[in-house]
Amino acid sequence: MVKVLNRRTFLRVGATAGGAFVIGAYLPGLREGATLEAAGVFEPNVWVWIGADDSVTITLTQLEMGQGVMTAMPLLLAEELDVDPAKIKTEWAPADAKYGNPDFGGRQITAGSNSVRGMWKPLREAGAAARAMLVTAAAQTWSVKDSECTTDKGEVINGNRRLRYGALVDKAAALPVPKTVSLKNPKDFRLLGGTTPRLDIPSKVNGTAGFGIDVKRPDMLVARVVRCPVFGGKVQSFNDQKAKAVPGVKHVVKISSGVAIVATDYWSASKGAQALEVTWDEGPLAKLTSADIMKQYATLAQQPGKVARNDGDATGTLRRSDLIQVDRVFEAPFLAHACMEPMNCTADVSNGRCEVWVPTQSQTASQEAAAAASGLPMNAVSIHTTYLGGGFGRRGEADFVADAVETSKAIGKPVKVIWSREDDIQHDYYRPITYVRMSGAVDRSGKPAVFMQRIVQQSLLKRVGALPPTGVDFISVDGSATLTYDIPNIRVEYTEADPGVPYGFWRSVGASVQGWVVEAFIDELATTAGKDPYQFRRDMLSKAPRHRAVLDLVAEKSGWGKPLAAGHARGIAMMEAFGSIIAQVAEVSVTNGNVRIHKMWCAVDTGWVISPDTIKAQMEGGTIYGLTAALKGEITIENGRVKQRHFVDYPVMRQNEAPEIETHIVPSTETPGGIGEPSTALAAGALVNAIAAATKKRIYQLPIRAEQLRA
Repeated sequence: MVKVLNRRTFLRVGATAGGAFVIGAYLPGLREGATLEAAGVFEPNVWVWIGADDSVTITLTQLEMGQGVMTAMPLLLAEELDVDPAKIKTEWAPADAKYGNPDFGGRQITAGSNSVRGMWKPLREAGAAARAMLVTAAAQTWSVKDSECTTDKGEVINGNRRLRYGALVDKAAALPVPKTVSLKNPKDFRLLGGTTPRLDIPSKVNGTAGFGIDVKRPDMLVARVVRCPVFGGKVQSFNDQKAKAVPGVKHVVKISSGVAIVATDYWSASKGAQALEVTWDEGPLAKLTSADIMKQYATLAQQPGKVARNDGDATGTLRRSDLIQVDRVFEAPFLAHACMEPMNCTADVSNGRCEVWVPTQSQTASQEAAAAASGLPMNAVSIHTTYLGGGFGRRGEADFVADAVETSKAIGKPVKVIWSREDDIQHDYYRPITYVRMSGAVDRSGKPAVFMQRIVQQSLLKRVGALPPTGVDFISVDGSATLTYDIPNIRVEYTEADPGVPYGFWRSVGASVQGWVVEAFIDELATTAGKDPYQFRRDMLSKAPRHRAVLDLVAEKSGWGKPLAAGHARGIAMMEAFGSIIAQVAEVSVTNGNVRIHKMWCAVDTGWVISPDTIKAQMEGGTIYGLTAALKGEITIENGRVKQRHFVDYPVMRQNEAPEIETHIVPSTETPGGIGEPSTALAAGALVNAIAAATKKRIYQLPIRAEQLRA
């Protein structure tokens, strides 16, 4: 039994608007004190609309960028409401505080593999409450008890009698909201856990799905922005005569991020950008290099950091002479997001209003940026969300929103700003560069005795708010401070350092480093102990049965320990991330330093399953993203600027390089975990362990290079 909103906390339930029954879902803990003073009621975070025509509409608070929320969210509602999910209409939530996510401080944001984890219960409650009220309305019509009625596919049923939901909306809207509702027992699910086709596929196949780059507005112009190639640099002066001479170029205007070339079309704007003559003030970072940063980080790692975890006495135990000690250093580069749809935004600042059409992961951040850029109050800014052609954390930023708004304000017309691929690679908010010192030890019997880590990295928490009093960014140590293995002495230290290069959230964030570093180091401890890597891990999971079950499943499905083809080897890795437990096995061969990944096996316990097809798709896509980063991904800073420009020098894994990926889901009734990021985090760990098994060479620096394996 769960509590649902009462009349005091219900904004418009009981109201009939054009023959529609409106019900909201109450999210416990979300701005309890926030009310609309004029109405004297609470605004819930999710709305469900049932029309007299039997239509059911939900407002999606989470945004679709390929991860399947446009199917998962309606399924949660449809299961409890007993309607056909294919008949549910969806609308993107506008920028409005009532749709805020309590897991992100009430901000509207789709990130952190949080969509299902954050919304699975509220949406089920919304569907159950609406269904209960419709049943009561039908029962009163027939003068029977509610318990004598059932529901199926948008109808209330009593014997041979049926009433459509649409026929009941007026009567249901006049009923009091139930104080409690019952949610279905999972054994009675008809939709959840099944194979419902994704609801967004038809529009993406037939081309009707609207992405940000597809937006068209009356009298709209298109702009490219020329930015200083050095981080933090500014425009000193510019000559726009040659740019303006390009056919199609209409305006050249200075904005905060550089100079906007505004034209009738993208190619004219691009030619104008190439013709623009700019003198830059390159600022204090004009000599910065990646090597300088890593050297600074190495020095910092010699000193103790802030303590993220301290079990037992790791430093004291490492001084024991009867232990076999292992000390290693790992280095990870900056990484770009490289979304398939480059950054873009359309804005129209006119008549005291600012309208923004944008593929964003955060309506809140976009609205804030637009308000600041336009000089208008927040309530004068409207955010129209589109599909996202990839996000990976990059579209949680709003720099491209400010570009469009400032440009539109300057010229007084609607403007679509489109970034080129070069803009995208060279002006990203990168995954932070990272330096990690690892120390560990096993005893003479092969049992692990110590696990110790010192990590130096930029702080995402500091960037989006502030570091806690401990001085530890828990994002950076996700996967090390949260280590599940039963090791008696564990110590994790963190040092924050910021060299000035823009940084941000990148798919799986801190776990993307830890899934490699931790699992590669655990694997080396296993080798040092003379133990099988799978059994070594398994022996440390006696207190973690869910983790052991996942590890056992991936070992079983991959045929761990069985003979392999000549030249092939396998590596194994396991971690918990974003509320899910995942294990992977990679099978590889290495020829003249070149790595070929033949197959990946994934086992995952993500708690209660909504859509197994979506889980498999995310495991596959996340794994490819992680393997791409491990094998190819590197952003290099030289003289304060990014050397890489396009996919030719920041490549992605191609189809002929991609391995077969086999996913196995552990049945579970636990609370749902996230699934968009865990496989990205772990892929490098399984890969480097397989390479070590094949070549006897360990990888301590990414990306993996052929010369590392030939040496």
